[in-house]
Amino acid sequence: LFRSLVYTGAQDAVFTSEPFGAVSHADLEPLAAGVREAARLVDCPPNVLDVDAYVARALEWAGKLPNVTSKVIRGEELREAGLGGIYGVGQASVCPPALVILSHNAGPGSAAAQADSVCIVGKGIVYDTGGLSIKTKTGMPGMKRDMGGSAGVLGAFYSIVSTGGLPNGRPLHALLCIAENSVASNATRPDDIHVLFSGKTVEINNTDAEGRLVLADGLAYAVKHLNPAALVNMATLTGAQSSATGTKHAAIFSNSDVFEDIVLSAGRASGDLAHPLPYVPEFFRSEFKSAVADMKNSQKNRANCGSAAPATFLSNHIEPYLEKGKPWMHIDMAAPAFSGERATGFGVALLFLSARAAASKL
Repeated sequence: LFRSLVYTGAQDAVFTSEPFGAVSHADLEPLAAGVREAARLVDCPPNVLDVDAYVARALEWAGKLPNVTSKVIRGEELREAGLGGIYGVGQASVCPPALVILSHNAGPGSAAAQADSVCIVGKGIVYDTGGLSIKTKTGMPGMKRDMGGSAGVLGAFYSIVSTGGLPNGRPLHALLCIAENSVASNATRPDDIHVLFSGKTVEINNTDAEGRLVLADGLAYAVKHLNPAALVNMATLTGAQSSATGTKHAAIFSNSDVFEDIVLSAGRASGDLAHPLPYVPEFFRSEFKSAVADMKNSQKNRANCGSAAPATFLSNHIEPYLEKGKPWMHIDMAAPAFSGERATGFGVALLFLSARAAASKL
């Protein structure tokens, strides 16, 4: 599981390195379980793992863990709560979309409930037809994997909590942004304008750029309600990721050099490799200019770093958080999420190490 395997049976530590501290032999079983569960979910056919089934599975796994509370916002509740990104993407599906929030050490009466937290947010598109901007017959197969980011988040949450939680008892929140991007008479149309949880309006010019809409809501919800000191999102966000960083390295985009170093080191230690994209939002924001809304959802010039520009879209929805200088990390793992015809469970070990280090260092 880890590239640096030094366990000999004479000591409990499988490896010890900064900034992660010791990963013990006892940590490996729950970590492996998280990896395998993430891979199993990504491999599930979409007629089995629809939104209903995915929500139920997330709650089932959360129910196995101590000191975990859960909250689900679904269907019309999303619209009423102002979560227009998740609602708009999933409104045409038979199974209503959902935001699932799993929290550790943050329940009522918990001493750490009001402490600075670590929030991990995952894109959970259980199937992506592209919506009315529909994918081709060769481009659509494999889109069951478009929930790979949220599967990695769920697996990491399980692994971290199963091994005692974050250092110093800090709260950990996992947010799964779950929807199916379907085609129907009530599907979101190009030219529609949605109001996202950030309060910003988004003109839809490509319904196949849906992942950023659900993630923007999840991130903005975390910032408003969950007091993050470190904020991470992970997603199979762009096809451009593999052109930027290849099929084995996730592409990362962060406003924090310290957080970037943590994730790069976690990748090298775990084998869930990562490589940074240029963090220059001012070079990309004009790509989303709209005459009738705060922004469009898809960039104008796809040659202008098609993996970093969508990350900039996300940053537009957490500006109050970023203006305080707080660290945010975007992980695009579209290609590493699978190898051949099977899922890899990518991201579980990466988040396991990164979240624990962030809780100590940020």
